[in-house]
Order: sequence, then structure tokens, then C-alpha cells
Amino acid sequence: MPKGLVRYQQCGCFHFITFSCHHRLPHLGRAAARSLFERSPEAMRLRYDFVVCGYVIMPEHVHLLVSEPKKALLSKAIQALKLSVSVQSKERPFRQPRYYDFNVHNEEKRVEKLRYMHRNPVKRGLVEKPEDWQWSSFRHYATGIEGTVEIESFWTGAQRDGLIDPRCQNRDLGHPSLVRDVTPCRPGAELRTGCTERTDTVN
Repeated sequence: MPKGLVRYQQCGCFHFITFSCHHRLPHLGRAAARSLFERSPEAMRLRYDFVVCGYVIMPEHVHLLVSEPKKALLSKAIQALKLSVSVQSKERPFRQPRYYDFNVHNEEKRVEKLRYMHRNPVKRGLVEKPEDWQWSSFRHYATGIEGTVEIESFWTGAQRDGLIDPRCQNRDLGHPSLVRDVTPCRPGAELRTGCTERTDTVN
């Protein structure tokens, strides 16, 4: 673990996760590689029972916004995710051994991280609009379409509640021309306090 880095888990909050390919090489530069990677978060979501609120797969790194798993520590789920991708990839080594974890305690930060992820491909010049980048959660938020990774959003919440159209308020999710409401997609009814400090290195 990098010097000075402390992970706070079991906080009942969301986590903004970032991990990179080995030496930040574009191991995910090909569309086929990104599509292959996209299957792993969904498999880990089902295995460890956590919520995916958003994601983006870039050529040399990945961002995830996830809840804490019900069946394991988040560090174990992330380790399993990275191992799953590494085994399937032809690149050796595939990934950096460590990852960055930012605790997202409130709705303002959650929306901020979603906007950052969805705008990342545009900022990098990979596409002109967020919806043109296939490997992110933006299309789901924009249209409700179900992709490879199940996203916990106002769409999925409305579907569970039997609502016809959940788009009722204004909230920017990553593109100036697209305004949508985001119902808080928290892992529980309330954010718990009393975080458990962890300093273990995740390989």
C-alpha cells in the first residue's frame, strides 16, 4: 500500500474505486478488451452482493462507484475482480497491484463522481458525447437501457416500484444537454457511522 494511504471500509457508504493497468499501459485500448472486462464487475457483483452505482472503462484505467459488499470486505471483492480480469487478459502483467479508494459519504459527492466518470471519455477526446462511449454507465442513466453491468439507479428503483417514468427532477449526470433526476442509490436506508480502518495491501 502506498505510504500514507489508509482505507476506511465497513462505513455503510459508497466507494469510488480507481485502478490502472500495469505502468498505465493501454491494455484496455481495444473494444474487445473493454467488453471482456465489463463482464467481470457484474460477475463479482453477483458473487459478493454489492451495488454498482456507476462505472467507466478507459484504455488504461477503470473507475467504479460501488457499495460495500454484503458477503465480504470490499478489498476482497476488488481483489477478486482484478484477478478475474488478469486471468482473462493476454497482457502480462495486466494491472497495477494497488487501487485508489475514495469514500463517498453524501449525495453531492456521489453525483460529482458520476459526472466525472461519464465525462472522462469526452475529456480525453475519445468521443464527442458521453453516450458515444459504450463502456460506461452513462447510457443506462440516459435511457434506462440494461447493459452488461446492472446499475442501481432511479431507473432500476422505479422498475422495482412499478413507476412508469422516474424522470421528474433536474440533475446533471455528465453532459450539459442531459438533465435527469437521481434518486439516492444507497446500500441501506441510512449511512452508518463507525468506520473500520484498514491498511491492508490488495494485490
